[in-house]
Amino acid sequence: MKRDLNWRIVLIVIVLGLALWYATPLEERINLGLDLQGGMHLILEVETEKAVENTVERMVDTLRGEFRRNRIRYTILERDEKNNIIIEPKEKKDIPGIEKILKDYPLKKAWVSEQGKENYSLEGYAIKRTKENAVAQALETIRNRIDQFGVAEPTIQRQGRKRILIQLPGIKDPERAIGLIGKTALLEFKLVSEKHSLDEALKGKIPRGNEILYQKKIDKATGKVTRIPYLLKKRTLLTGDNLTDAEVRIDSQQFNEPYVLITFDKPGASLFSKITGENMGKKLAIVLDKNVYSAPVIQEKIPGGRAQITGQFTDTEAKDLAIVLRAGALPAPVKILENRTVGPSLGKDSVEKGVNSMIFGGILVIVFMFIYYKLSGLIANMALLLNILLIAGALGYFAGTLTLPGIAGIILTIGMAVDANVLIFERIREELRLGKTVRAAVDGGFSKAFRTILDANVTTLIASLLLYQFGTGPVKGFAVTLSVGILASMFTAVFVSRFVFDLVLSRVSVKKLSI
Repeated sequence: MKRDLNWRIVLIVIVLGLALWYATPLEERINLGLDLQGGMHLILEVETEKAVENTVERMVDTLRGEFRRNRIRYTILERDEKNNIIIEPKEKKDIPGIEKILKDYPLKKAWVSEQGKENYSLEGYAIKRTKENAVAQALETIRNRIDQFGVAEPTIQRQGRKRILIQLPGIKDPERAIGLIGKTALLEFKLVSEKHSLDEALKGKIPRGNEILYQKKIDKATGKVTRIPYLLKKRTLLTGDNLTDAEVRIDSQQFNEPYVLITFDKPGASLFSKITGENMGKKLAIVLDKNVYSAPVIQEKIPGGRAQITGQFTDTEAKDLAIVLRAGALPAPVKILENRTVGPSLGKDSVEKGVNSMIFGGILVIVFMFIYYKLSGLIANMALLLNILLIAGALGYFAGTLTLPGIAGIILTIGMAVDANVLIFERIREELRLGKTVRAAVDGGFSKAFRTILDANVTTLIASLLLYQFGTGPVKGFAVTLSVGILASMFTAVFVSRFVFDLVLSRVSVKKLSI
């Protein structure tokens, strides 16, 4: 018996010591939810039509490469404003080759003009799949960005077909968060067009296959913004899809200004090496979301798969740019439908009321247990206090977020914490009424009540786990505190209470139990 008591007291001391360690200081370890401390509430809409447009544009680029490899000549190959692909063969003999290649694409022929132009549109299933994928990918990309931004316990979930709900508790800089979340982060590398006149293009005479994009330069002394135009070739040579990393570095040779160093994967590094090798002496523009960040002259072939993005960044701007590049580009732009800075809807007063309800409820339970079960009630009360300590320690360990439903879950577990002891004590009373000794009554009470306690708590635990799996933020908060409370009450009621009874009965000769 003595050896059995020794390992149990060691286990209890270790568990309670860890709980006390992680529970202090509790206010620094536990985050408050949106309802208790306020934050940001956003509803975004993914522009899925733009995703379809991007898909068709990429398909056009792919077809150009396919036609070139198969020596198929064409006069026109482009996307029109309705997201159809217009193809005009150079000669009739090129048509069979075109049709053979198009069999591998989800395209259907819409019409053929008198000039021989063929109009192809995406199949319905391909459009639907593209839109679905755009919303799913946007959800995952935004989640990755917010995780790297460092918001504790955000709520990010889909609403309807193309909307995304975002709640960010305790956010300190809403404008920065909106910029980080909403940035498309489409990184492209394009050559600067040197065969055509920029001045003529600015007058409206933009050559086919070219576009005008601008670089913003900010005078740090005056804050004046200057827009520098570039005439670029529309064709994208390399995108951010091949990025593996983006990190902030400091350029010691340029007034210690930060820049972003990007690293490509193996295929991207090979392509970047090829691009720089074939275009030495030309300007390669680094474009992010249709804004030119820099357009350096390619001095030599760059085989290492690394490039720099400069642009007179502040430290924060460079960090945010690195975050969005690491998290990946959004498949389509997102539009902010609702943007609210939410104050704590419940606030300090409600938190105090919740804490007071726990205190008063706990006191009432303690008084009742002492009056009804006498000295044995003190053991149940001790188990109740230990249960609250274990819940606090678990929330501190997992850095949990406390919401009003979470407080409700804690209050519920206060009542449930003594429920197991009530079942045990009533069983012990039954055993004593049958004339058994105190030791036999205690053993019988714990063993007979254990199955009932296990069944009741396991079913509640299953329900709380389902709430956590399928519920939203506040419901999950309730499920977490309820689950932790159930496990803690099982430990304190069955293990700790039994230990106290065994310890007392092993040292003191008890002929009549105060219960």
